[in-house]
Amino acid sequence: MRYLVPHILKDLQKKMVFLGGPRQCGKTTMAHDMLAQCRGRYFNWDSDEDRNDILKKRWSNADEMLVFDELHKFPRWKNWIKGIYDTSQKRQQILVTGSARLDVYKRGGDSLFGRYRYWRLHPFSLSELPKGISAKDALRRLLSVGGFPEPFLDNDETEARRWRKERYDRILKDDVRDLEPLKDIQTLSLFVDQLRRRVSSPIVLSNLANELQVSPQTLKHWLEVLERMYLVFVVRPYTKNLPRAILKPPKVYFFDNADVIGDEGARFENLVATHLLKHIQFREDSTGFRYELCYIKDKEGREVDFCIVKDREVDELVEAKYGDTKVSRPLEYYAQRLRPRRALQVVAELKKPYSKGKIAVETAIDALSSLE
Repeated sequence: MRYLVPHILKDLQKKMVFLGGPRQCGKTTMAHDMLAQCRGRYFNWDSDEDRNDILKKRWSNADEMLVFDELHKFPRWKNWIKGIYDTSQKRQQILVTGSARLDVYKRGGDSLFGRYRYWRLHPFSLSELPKGISAKDALRRLLSVGGFPEPFLDNDETEARRWRKERYDRILKDDVRDLEPLKDIQTLSLFVDQLRRRVSSPIVLSNLANELQVSPQTLKHWLEVLERMYLVFVVRPYTKNLPRAILKPPKVYFFDNADVIGDEGARFENLVATHLLKHIQFREDSTGFRYELCYIKDKEGREVDFCIVKDREVDELVEAKYGDTKVSRPLEYYAQRLRPRRALQVVAELKKPYSKGKIAVETAIDALSSLE
């Protein structure tokens, strides 16, 4: 059972639930697992037969749960699902899933405010492992084949590359064209490849625009599209209460660690980023607090990889190191200045954890397995 199931089932007692997340991260499988616990019906907008039944509202009143997958591809889906909910809420629970951000693709006029809860599903991580896989083995798999269920469970690098190519084709050639008026898919694909090589570094869109011979504004729009498709996520600089901080360009990370092209340090930093994002999005979806994942860098070059901001206040500082076991000086500096609830340095290759003042230096397995 995936980690969101009990929370979704609880929310379905009162409202609709929208479930977003990257393509192939397990949303459909999880929906079928929930349907196995009650009588219900699964519809996929991409299926001709299901699409016809959706438009004709063809299902049984005896169904306890209705699952609509990829419904956001229906241009009037927002008003349509609102009408279904308002007339069926006493009879059926409604779960809507999609591989794009359902909180963005609310096409239509009337608001769905107060009618749904939004949850985001992520791939496997050290804090959520299938039975029979040790944390040590899982860390190796996460760095080599990524955390998406199929390649993670198969544990075959060749098959993982083939799976990843098919996934890219589905996202860039099908999903993007279904939802966005983009024509230059080939250049968009080149943009993605450039982002894969720049993980852990600030992304200067004007420089990439010159290389790809498109405008910076076009790349900005493309980056927003890739975010909406759950292919990448953006980490922006934190500047509040830091007079020497500089407004640097954003950093871009991938939901699939195996997407990263680069050294082991960049891939490990991406792995830490995905774990932290999964952690804060779960806390945001379950508690209602607002969370942001940022990074810090000032004019003196002091940089901390990740800063978790809770309701506009720094809650945690996290530095990712592949092999450096010494406490980062910038982490020490900002831990003293910002006084977060926790300051942590996560090291991939660390024999024994230790503390220095209020800073904890932990192995990746210890630090990331304990995330909520």
